Amino acid sequence: MSILIVEDDLDLAELLADELEADGHRVFKSESAEAAQALLDTEDLALVISDLRLPGQSGMDLLPRVKARPQAPAMLLITAFGTVDQAVAALKAGADDFLTKPFDMDHCLLTVKRLLEHRQLKAKVAGQHFHGIRGESPVMQRLFKSISQVAKADGPVLILGESGTGKELVARAIHQESPRCQGPFLAVNCAGIPSELLESEFFGHAAGAYTGASKARQGLLREADGGTLLLDEIGEMPPALQAKLLRVLQEGQLRPVGSDREVQVDVRILAATHRDLEQQVAQGAFRQDLFYRLDTFSLKVPPLRDRGDDIPLLARHFLANQQAAGKTQARQLSHSAWQRLLGYGFPGNVRELQNAMERAAVFCEGDEIGPEHLPARIREEVARGEGCLFGTLADAELPPLSQVQMDYVRYVLEKTAGNKAQAAEILGVTRRTLYRWLEGD
Repeated sequence: MSILIVEDDLDLAELLADELEADGHRVFKSESAEAAQALLDTEDLALVISDLRLPGQSGMDLLPRVKARPQAPAMLLITAFGTVDQAVAALKAGADDFLTKPFDMDHCLLTVKRLLEHRQLKAKVAGQHFHGIRGESPVMQRLFKSISQVAKADGPVLILGESGTGKELVARAIHQESPRCQGPFLAVNCAGIPSELLESEFFGHAAGAYTGASKARQGLLREADGGTLLLDEIGEMPPALQAKLLRVLQEGQLRPVGSDREVQVDVRILAATHRDLEQQVAQGAFRQDLFYRLDTFSLKVPPLRDRGDDIPLLARHFLANQQAAGKTQARQLSHSAWQRLLGYGFPGNVRELQNAMERAAVFCEGDEIGPEHLPARIREEVARGEGCLFGTLADAELPPLSQVQMDYVRYVLEKTAGNKAQAAEILGVTRRTLYRWLEGD
């Protein structure tokens, strides 16, 4: 794990770093709270060890910045005897523990181990929940960090990703992490509005602007004033409207349909699409200047097939939701059902997994979901894969059962990113049995 030491006593910092690196940790060092803040933004830290008294800002000044991070690192303060009262105050403010100088190194290492284990447990209990998005995989942890970083700015954000990956959830997380979080959040699907109504829907209209417009309407951009507007499937927006949107982004002004005056708006634009906008620009279907303006910040939401151990995490979460809603008595998936899920590519991403678990829960009448409860496409794809695996082997190449078993064990471990507890559950064995198999491998 990555640990940051903030200490102006260079000898003590070096000693701590040597001991922590010997324990297998990656260690960063900083001599001031100001320099430490830059590392908080660039590194995925599990623990910050900081002296309470530092040149410039103190460890107490650093504390709220550490705890404001997504998946916040644990915080261990080091203090001289005369500042113990301050250290106790720091605990009340959110610090996880403190040590007094001079301290015993063995005691310090035990404290570090306990804090890291506690942070892991908290993350596990929380299900790695980040504004409604669940994910333990490294790609999702990087996404959470990127969301927090771009949220601080106020420019447009382009959210890219396949259908079903959760682009709207990412947009909502950006809004919740931003200074605009107290303002409105509106989402509109550009492909879901008839083309003749798009301009009025976005920019509003004056009374009498056209037949049927008996009274004035603000429009989505003004309704989202002071907050955030998500334009989902931005690639479907007609070119004429793209030009008007670009003017809003550049000047913060719009003109309602049928009006002769400009209106000032303060809204942050987020745009999402599953299309290749650069290709659309090359084909003349999307304005190049608007693309570059939207691409001020760009986030890619990974497909489920690239998220490894998130498949078991999400499957359990969706099953738990069905239990809580009283729609199923099923509490677990069988070994065969797990095999089907882990071997499937999920082209429909998280949305497809959610639908599959809802279907399985409805059709399961017992307490265990089997492969027969899963959608046919999941069963059939894995079955085809199994046929290819064994059907291409000559008789002389047929492996012994022990080899096939270990190949599958390694496959499950790879899919769960080495999480032995999850792997044992999926394999239908105890962790002790799994460890015994691995030791004999």
